[in-house]
Amino acid sequence: MSATLAPAPSGGDVGATAALFTPFELAGLSLANRAVVSPMTRVSATNEGHATEQMRDYYSAFAVGGFGLVITEGIYTDRAYSQGYLNQPGLADDHQTEAWRVIVDGVHASGGKIIAQLMHAGALSQGNPHHVLSVGPSAVTPKGTQLTIYRGEGPYQTPFAMTQADIDAAVRGFAKAAEHAQAAGFDGVEVHGANGYLLDQFLTEGVNVRTDSYGGPLAARAKLLLQVLHAVRADVDRDFVVGVRISQGKVNDFEHRWAGREEDAEAVFSMLAPDADYIHTTEYEAWRPACSPEGHNLAALAKTYSGLPVIANGGLHDPRRAAELLAGGADLIAVGRGALASADWPARVLAGRALPEFDGNMLLPIANLASADAWRAAAHR
Repeated sequence: MSATLAPAPSGGDVGATAALFTPFELAGLSLANRAVVSPMTRVSATNEGHATEQMRDYYSAFAVGGFGLVITEGIYTDRAYSQGYLNQPGLADDHQTEAWRVIVDGVHASGGKIIAQLMHAGALSQGNPHHVLSVGPSAVTPKGTQLTIYRGEGPYQTPFAMTQADIDAAVRGFAKAAEHAQAAGFDGVEVHGANGYLLDQFLTEGVNVRTDSYGGPLAARAKLLLQVLHAVRADVDRDFVVGVRISQGKVNDFEHRWAGREEDAEAVFSMLAPDADYIHTTEYEAWRPACSPEGHNLAALAKTYSGLPVIANGGLHDPRRAAELLAGGADLIAVGRGALASADWPARVLAGRALPEFDGNMLLPIANLASADAWRAAAHR
């Protein structure tokens, strides 16, 4: 089955989720339905950051299973400080670009669309063969400890505060990686401004304590994110989709919330519209109020204050919950754990079939494709 699925029939459980199977135009990109594969770190590239045949099969399976859009795992953008994890794929040179072309062609051949997520890890880098040091907005040691499922161990190192030259190089890296993504045949790129990585570090009070034009009030802390979006937008064709991912929580600071609450949400989301074609919000449970007990969820805030199409992510593997988010203002639903549990999540929902439970053991000892394959082999003995 390809990503082009017929509308769900009315009535019963399938009828309650029919909205998931309506087409959508994302900045001119025609999507067969509202189901999106969320970006998920899989650390399965070669040591040189090249995508592999195993990754081709992994991504193509989502399109075969009915997802209208696939967003890749975070892809590093340069050979300086951007790489976050060992065996993370890159889009930093022509060889890495060519390796991605096979994956893009596989998704397209199966009826899906695919967007490359561009990521600079900044201070959260825990595996970078190009540089032993890490950088961030300020010399502030990140909270928490490195992620063991991505080959990390112990506390994060204290980063060096980025110079203007470092900042300029990071912006160029994002823009060049976007050019590479377009050359590889991707349908668009998503700038990773969420989850505690570099662009989010600049946004975050207490992590960014700079006293220059990149620090202080929120508008200044957002400067780097806006520069990156502008540079990416300028370096790709106008019909090439450019999105941005935003969150409050971080991989190393799960409970973080914006100090200014909804005022900060309004400021952040209203800044993004000039150069972004969509906003991808992510929270642990996307339907929960984001800024106050009685307030709106983050996806709804993004929609209200930006006017852009919104992809909502966070615990939406329950199809009914996903459909409720669509009714509440989101335009597309990104599924993570549900997609790992069944690459044919949309086809199962459309047919009214049972959905398997996600088993975290498939991510152990390393959250790569080899571990998932071993888990499946053991489960089917």
